[in-house]
Amino acid sequence: MSKPASSAVDKALDLIEALARSDRPLRLSELAGEVGLHRATAYRVLIDLIRRGWVLRTDDHYLLGAAALQLSHSAAHNSLVAVARPMLEALSERTGMMVNLQVLEADHSRVIDVVRPPRLEMINHLRDEMLPVHRFAGPVALVALLDKDARRPYLRLAEEAGHPLTGPEGLLADIEQAGRTGYAFERGRAEQLVASVSRAVVSAKGWPICALTLVGLGAEFDEPHLSELKRQLRDATDALQESLTGLSSMPQADPA
Repeated sequence: MSKPASSAVDKALDLIEALARSDRPLRLSELAGEVGLHRATAYRVLIDLIRRGWVLRTDDHYLLGAAALQLSHSAAHNSLVAVARPMLEALSERTGMMVNLQVLEADHSRVIDVVRPPRLEMINHLRDEMLPVHRFAGPVALVALLDKDARRPYLRLAEEAGHPLTGPEGLLADIEQAGRTGYAFERGRAEQLVASVSRAVVSAKGWPICALTLVGLGAEFDEPHLSELKRQLRDATDALQESLTGLSSMPQADPA
């Protein structure tokens, strides 16, 4: 056990370093014990680190967040990317599609990992890119799980870009459909011949942890193939949720 941190910066760095050393997500009590802080103190510091993207919370466990991934490849080894990477690779192998992993930031989502098969090299992988909610399926799947107040920064960005919010073609209809079905789908918004379908990994309390998105040529997203892609995506997101939280998703009907 390390000595108590002497400043707010020390406390924050001690917590980040403890997460980087760990080979699994840690509980609050484990983290506090590792760095020699009271639970309440560790929790207060973690809240700030989560807000800034340095730490990701999955129910009662913590792991390194997107900001740490950008800073260090060694940090990424014990991060969400490391946990999710085998599932991205397996999902891409099963479907033949590009698969990306996204997390929410202040008013976009960010792509933090990608598996792209050689046949789709003509499609931009978007790794480390910030994606607006009005153009991509991933942020729609994530924003659909937020309450109305939390959605505002994402919707404001769409309004500023001139994208309609209301009406049958509006963004709110897409978000509501994603919230109702669990899947977000887009075709041709980011690239004319490209389509994608996304599903969020959800905590036990109902907030979004991350999203997996299948990306490919638009012609390959017609039915009945789209329903099969959704089934594969559901299985992968359920497996990732269980790895991150220890919880299985409730049984669902096959996607239509």
